[in-house]
Amino acid sequence: MTDESSNAGRDFIRDIVAADLASGREKGVVTRFPPEPNGYLHLGHAKSICLNFGIAEEFGGRCHLRFDDTNPTKEEQEYIDAIERDVRWLGFDWGEHLHFASDYFEQLYAWAQHLIRTGKAYVDDQTQEEIRLTRGTLTEPGQNSPFRDRSVEENLDLFTRMRAGEFPNGARVLRAKIDMTSGNINLRDPVLYRILNAHHPRTGNTWHIYPSYDFAHGQSDAIEHITHSICTLEFEDHRPLYDWCLENLPVPSRPHQYEFARLNVTYTLLSKRVLNGLVHGGHVSGWDDPRMPTLAGLQRRGIPAEALREFVKRIGVAKANSTVDIGMFDFVVREVLNKTAPRRMAVLNPLKVVIENYPEGQSETLEAVNHPDDPLQGSRRIPFGRELYIERDDFMEDPPKKFFRMAPGREVRLRYGYFITCREVIKNAAGEVVELRCTYDPATKGGNAPDGRKVKATIHWVSAAEAVPAEVRLYNLLFTTPQPDAANFAAQINPGSLETVTGMLEPALASDNFEGAIQFERQGYFCRDKDSAPGKPVFNRTVGLRDTWAKVSTTG
Repeated sequence: MTDESSNAGRDFIRDIVAADLASGREKGVVTRFPPEPNGYLHLGHAKSICLNFGIAEEFGGRCHLRFDDTNPTKEEQEYIDAIERDVRWLGFDWGEHLHFASDYFEQLYAWAQHLIRTGKAYVDDQTQEEIRLTRGTLTEPGQNSPFRDRSVEENLDLFTRMRAGEFPNGARVLRAKIDMTSGNINLRDPVLYRILNAHHPRTGNTWHIYPSYDFAHGQSDAIEHITHSICTLEFEDHRPLYDWCLENLPVPSRPHQYEFARLNVTYTLLSKRVLNGLVHGGHVSGWDDPRMPTLAGLQRRGIPAEALREFVKRIGVAKANSTVDIGMFDFVVREVLNKTAPRRMAVLNPLKVVIENYPEGQSETLEAVNHPDDPLQGSRRIPFGRELYIERDDFMEDPPKKFFRMAPGREVRLRYGYFITCREVIKNAAGEVVELRCTYDPATKGGNAPDGRKVKATIHWVSAAEAVPAEVRLYNLLFTTPQPDAANFAAQINPGSLETVTGMLEPALASDNFEGAIQFERQGYFCRDKDSAPGKPVFNRTVGLRDTWAKVSTTG
């Protein structure tokens, strides 16, 4: 593994927390995870969840789950429920510390009035476009609003009337009075409240104004006595505003904000706009489509929470943005599943085999281990008979030199079964191979020849008479390019991101109640999908067995 992974578990934020506790600057640790309930959590959120909850756990503190529900036009109970479910699935719990920004609306409003009374906030009648045009640029200062010098009394009156719902959306905003010439555009009189005459999922029609994220976030942290407010790097330029609000309000505590690099992964887009576009544009079946990088999608695809936590641990926490190869994620998933997933046999592109010297009407059962490295998982009995299915790719009529699987006249081993030899190839009118006629050696039961002869290939199979047909969904990368463009994402969707086949499965896969991933031997890891019905199983491919990233990581 890389040097970064060898240092997993230690990072600059944990070092800060440890130093704060050692110096006595903080007596305990309180972190928070503050999602907006306007979509489903994704792979990037997993990094933040593991960091915030992990630090609290490691240092004997607590982590709050706080919903930033300050935009009622985009928030739904569905998202709240999904976020809570996903955090728990990932292995964390907030205990009694479930909070909402809306819990603090009265206090935030009172603090906004405090800023007005102290001459540090004013009501601005400019339109959103006018405010944008007068804010300036990175090289030019902004221009003061013509309403910046309103009296305290007028500002209080207008703000009260804004709350009462007297004005339409966009008519007025409340802005902080800081510095329109500041080099940090976030300090150029930022908007603290906007008029939004919309029904709120928790407060109903009580409010007609809602605080901005920048105003609600820091004060909510202060109310909850958060010690370490951990954000991604895009909030670094917002930290001076975060601190300005805390310095100019009578808050009960003074949290500190720290920023870390967000998670970027190749062939993946984590933008909420893109994810919404994928769902509502019909490009995927929903938020939990297994091709989606949402936690719900990953869970449906069979990714274990343990693998996600381990992936986040290995990539570490850094101050500079970078992009992680999706192959590393797949590598960690395989590593976890290889230790736990039971084995079964499934043929996804069936080719019929008839063993001509096996008695007609006869069948038997063979013993197969459930996991080669875990004897505690035991074994199972699998049926064997005259007619079988093998994988079509395991046969070539005219094989190249290094192809060691089945070919005319060649002997191979059936997994857990016998040695068989192909004697005849049956084709249809189009010249396609539809059946193989073979013979078997009864003395090789269990896969070993008493005379010690060897074969170069072992292939998997299922008994045709007992095989269970199943819909198998083979999921591939959603995008065709390693660095997809969020502005043009629809044009870069991989048309082969989902392939559906009818596979033939061993009977145990029809009756298993195992909810996690299962290894289809020589195929990959799969899990049963929620679309399964009695007698009609559906399986999703979690990840294939092939691993190119492991080779790259050990040679690079």
